[in-house]
Amino acid sequence: MSVIYVLISISIGVAAFFLYAFIKAVRSGQLDDDYTPSVRMLFDDELIKEEEIKPENK
Repeated sequence: MSVIYVLISISIGVAAFFLYAFIKAVRSGQLDDDYTPSVRMLFDDELIKEEEIKPENK
């Protein structure tokens, strides 16, 4: 029965470590999306061209 208490305490310690690592990664900006804004900028030009073509055809 004492083994269960040891395993529970170790698992809580590991979970606390991963929570600390996750919070530290979020605060340092490792999970920020650097790729999507640069790609979105390329597709915005195509949407404007399609909108400009539609009124001319009417």
